[in-house]
Amino acid sequence: MHPNTAEFQYVTGQMRESFGDLLARFEARNAQALAMPDWKLDLPYGPHTREVVDVRRSDAKALGTVVYFHAGYWQSRDKSQFRFLAPAFNAMGWDMALVNYPLCPEVSVADIVASAAQALQKVAAHQSERGRPSPIVLCGHSAGAHLAIELALQQATATPPLPIAGVVAISGVYDLQPLLDTTLNTRLKLDAESAKACSPTHRVRPGAAPALFVWGDTETPAFHAQSQDMARLWQRQGNVAQCLAVAHADHFSVLEHITAPDGLVARTLQSWAEA
Repeated sequence: MHPNTAEFQYVTGQMRESFGDLLARFEARNAQALAMPDWKLDLPYGPHTREVVDVRRSDAKALGTVVYFHAGYWQSRDKSQFRFLAPAFNAMGWDMALVNYPLCPEVSVADIVASAAQALQKVAAHQSERGRPSPIVLCGHSAGAHLAIELALQQATATPPLPIAGVVAISGVYDLQPLLDTTLNTRLKLDAESAKACSPTHRVRPGAAPALFVWGDTETPAFHAQSQDMARLWQRQGNVAQCLAVAHADHFSVLEHITAPDGLVARTLQSWAEA
C-alpha cells in the first residue's frame, strides 16, 4: 500500500510485528497490577454497561488523580488492557482512574465524548467524597488522547470550571477528517460534517489546561503531524503546550516510556500539582 494513503498512515503503516509480544507483556503486567490492593473496579458513571471506571489510589498522600482514556480508535479495546499503568502513576504519587466508554458503531464519536465528560464528573465527585485532593490530570492514548483534549476544551468554557490541572495526550488523532478515507470509518460512520465537528483542531480556544503531547518517533508521519499541529494550535490560543517524541517507540511501546519516574511526564505532572 502506498505510504501517502490515509489507510497506510492511520492503519497498516502503524502496525508492528512486535505488537503481539508487547500486548502479551501488557496482559501479564495487568494481572500483576490487579493482584495489588486498593482497587475499586467497574464503578458506574452512566447507564450503559461500558460506562464504568476502575480506580486505584496511591499508597502515599496523593497529589491528585490521573484519569486515563484507552486507545482503540473509538471502536475497540478496554480499560482492563491498561491497568498496568496504575501502579506506575501511583508510585509517582497520583491516584489513577481508568475509564471505559461505549464504542462505535453502537454510538457516535460525539456520544463517546459526552460519556467521557460524565466519567470525569463521576471521578471528581468520587475523589471529593473520599477526601482526596482535587487536581485532575487527563491522560489519553490514541482515541483516548482525542477524548482528553475534548474535555480540556470543555474546561475552557465550563461553569464552574472543571478541576483539570493538565493533559497528557499520547499519540492522538485530533483531526478526524483523514479517517473518512480509511477502513476505520466502516464503524465510525463519520461523514464530512461530523468528522469536522468531532475534530478539536477546529475548536481550540484560550483558557484550556496546559498540555503535554507525546508520540513515538517510529510512528507514521501522520501521527507526528497530528500531535505537532495540535500543540501549535494550543499555543496559538495562549495555552501552554509541550511536545515529546519518544525515541525508538511505536504506537504502543510509547506507553512503556511515559511512566518513567524520572521522565518528562513525571516531572510535568509534579509541576502541575504544584501550580
